[in-house]
Amino acid sequence: MKLQPNFIYGVIAVLFLAVLGYKGPIPQDPTYHNFADQRTIFGIFNFWDVMSNLPMFFIGSWALVRFSKNLPNRPDFASKWIPMVLAFGVFITSFGSAYYHYAPDNQTLVWDRAPMTLMFMPVFSLLIYDFINPRVGLWAFLISVPLGLLSIAYWQHTEAIGQGDLRLYAFVQFFPMLIGPAILLMSSKKTSYSRYFWLVLGWYIIAKLFEGFDHETYLLLGFWSGHTIKHLVGAISLYYLVKLVSAWDATFQP
Repeated sequence: MKLQPNFIYGVIAVLFLAVLGYKGPIPQDPTYHNFADQRTIFGIFNFWDVMSNLPMFFIGSWALVRFSKNLPNRPDFASKWIPMVLAFGVFITSFGSAYYHYAPDNQTLVWDRAPMTLMFMPVFSLLIYDFINPRVGLWAFLISVPLGLLSIAYWQHTEAIGQGDLRLYAFVQFFPMLIGPAILLMSSKKTSYSRYFWLVLGWYIIAKLFEGFDHETYLLLGFWSGHTIKHLVGAISLYYLVKLVSAWDATFQP
């Protein structure tokens, strides 16, 4: 018997939640803020980790202009605002990330992570809208965007009471990466932008690897750390994300 895609999506979600539930609360590791390259240049603390957010700023600005041009041609609320929220998320993340890296601690990390949820959740909603059902995509958008912001508020609350828990944020960040490939692989629908999703995912994984080897990369190269390169490689992922949404957006042009 052939399993229905929606059943498989549900199984993926349940398994992911089960793993997070089994693991128990995940507090923020305080050593996370101890980045390898802490040089002050031109009076800017952690100069390269701050300034490497500039490509994100330009990509976010480009996305806002690009996506706003086609706003009148999109047929419904979800198709109108998924691209705009995503572009806004990229744009303000560049400021939030720069602010956090200038003075890294749990309080400033909020302004880095909260805007990022405005990137994760719209992509998730876009895939559901286009490959599963537009109405389901609308509800995914209306629920997932507030859920992303709630995940940050929940983490902050749990940190404040001494029981830090990042599990909800982990779900918001990583579940779309799991469900996205499943949706694309199991759908018979062919689109002009599917290839961009794999480029977004691939470059994002590379960026996360550099993040994980922050100190080792700095020791090896001597001029840039893994975290700085993570921002630059992440910008490549965002470039393809804009290409993805632009190709999707083009389907609504008259």
